[in-house]
Amino acid sequence: MASSVLQVRVEEGLREKAAAIYEELGIDLQTAVRIFLKRSVMENGLPFGMTLNERKDPAEAGISAVRSMREAAERAGLTGMSLEEINAEIAASRAERRAKDRV
Repeated sequence: MASSVLQVRVEEGLREKAAAIYEELGIDLQTAVRIFLKRSVMENGLPFGMTLNERKDPAEAGISAVRSMREAAERAGLTGMSLEEINAEIAASRAERRAKDRV
């Protein structure tokens, strides 16, 4: 089968990052591009799904986790506890767990 040259312009940084990934996988950049093209033909389209998934800011995820913990504490009636009471609860829980592990 005859072959032809395909030239693609990409930013140097992108090329270097992709080449490093493929090198770790044991293939070179040219082989990776050939794999992409062959899979495109097999799939009769892009060989991966293209979606616009909602991306959360990591800070938003942290804030959401704190809110969730606060709501769980409110449901359990634990929102009015002092730091000393919280530490006492933790110590009691750990002691209970150690006692169960010994049995």
